[in-house]
Amino acid sequence: MLTLVVVNDPADWPLAIEGIELVSARDYLADPAFAKLRSATVFNLCRYYRYQSTGYYVSLLAAARGHKPLPDITAIQDFKSQTIIRIVSEEADQLIQKSLAHIRSKDFVLSVYFGHNVAKQHDRLSQHLFRQFQAPFFRASFVHNDKNSRWYLQNITPIPTSEIPAEHRDFVVEVAREYFMGRRRVVKRRTQNRYDLAILRDVKETEPPSDERALHHFAQAAAALGLDVEFIDKNDYGRLAEFDALFIRETTSVNHHTYRFARRAMAKKMVVVDDPESILKCTNKVFLAEIMERNRIPIPKTVIVHKDNAGEVVARLGLPCVLKQPDSSFSQGVVKVETAADLTQEVAKLLAKSDLIIAQEFLPTAFDWRVGIFDRQPLFVCKYFMAKKHWQIIKRDATGLKTGDGTYATMPVEHAPEQLIRTALKAANLIGDGLYGVDIKEVGKKFYVIEVNDNPNIDAGVEDSILREELYLRIMRVFTRRIEHRGDRGLMW
Repeated sequence: MLTLVVVNDPADWPLAIEGIELVSARDYLADPAFAKLRSATVFNLCRYYRYQSTGYYVSLLAAARGHKPLPDITAIQDFKSQTIIRIVSEEADQLIQKSLAHIRSKDFVLSVYFGHNVAKQHDRLSQHLFRQFQAPFFRASFVHNDKNSRWYLQNITPIPTSEIPAEHRDFVVEVAREYFMGRRRVVKRRTQNRYDLAILRDVKETEPPSDERALHHFAQAAAALGLDVEFIDKNDYGRLAEFDALFIRETTSVNHHTYRFARRAMAKKMVVVDDPESILKCTNKVFLAEIMERNRIPIPKTVIVHKDNAGEVVARLGLPCVLKQPDSSFSQGVVKVETAADLTQEVAKLLAKSDLIIAQEFLPTAFDWRVGIFDRQPLFVCKYFMAKKHWQIIKRDATGLKTGDGTYATMPVEHAPEQLIRTALKAANLIGDGLYGVDIKEVGKKFYVIEVNDNPNIDAGVEDSILREELYLRIMRVFTRRIEHRGDRGLMW
């Protein structure tokens, strides 16, 4: 892929690097030859990125042309977002405190050049910020709060090349050369495949949606279809512009970096699974209960509980019953209550966290069905059996630590009950065309939807035990088809 360095005046960037083309902003914006380039990485080193400035239009038109700008428009907007600044400050808090521990003033400005600072002690913080705000040169301003003796990130502003201090110039030339040459080595390794797929994961997650073997199978299937895979983590938020698609294989939540990754990928018109709308819908059981009932999909008797109707639960559902916090997952935040006293106590606990919670009748079964669905087609069918001497698939202690789980049995989709598949598809289609796991209880001859999960488990030897490698290929084929048929690569608001 061609690499362009775009500057207002090429004289501001007196650095010759093999394989890098230096272009004036005027030429990039006006010369038809650049508009016709099918692919390019554009390093936007214009003096300013303010709205409707030349620098702003370089990144905007690069996106419209299907090029990959750095920074892109999303990053430029992130510079102005106090919400993003606050989130980044919170996530990097430990790193910030350690890096600035010896600063004695009340404020501090960190100059970041391709992820580095002239002072080696700030390198880790500089690299972290560069991954979040993928701009070649920027200043990070910090303020010290005397009340709690902590540093906070206050704002991020780009550094025009004309404002780089003379004493930093040699250092900037050195790190720029290292960055571009290092990037050229990466590009050479990736030229054999047509598209780039990022798989977001957390190596420290104790109960990830896919184990290491499954992730390996995903990567193999992707490579077979012309997708080059790179596993990324939450520190790679600023790198999303490098990829054509994002596959989230980390437990999702709305107030979480997984949702921000999905939102940013969607804004870039990347193919993304899970998409942000699916995360929003599936991670809230109040929404699921309402949409299932409205569309007459069988669910257990359900009450959306608030402080004014909590006293009606026993009369409407009986005991025992099940209480769920809206964003519960993996059997956490779900409790079975046996007595009215326990109900009152647990409802109070859950309502302290959310204004609405879910109460459902208790339907005892030996197992739960799960139907895996992607692109509105069934992928797998599993029976998950309850943990020994427990009413759920996963058994946990009082601290939430898993102490046991049940066995499983996977079967071909065509051997599963037809009504099960029809019910699962009808429920999943209300959410979208993403990757879902529909949990269903079978009582007598009836099937009741318990929930629709985004980001369902796909582990080697479990969900893939029937289709094996074909399961991963089917998922990757959808990614490939969606990448090839996506619309213009411009931005979407």
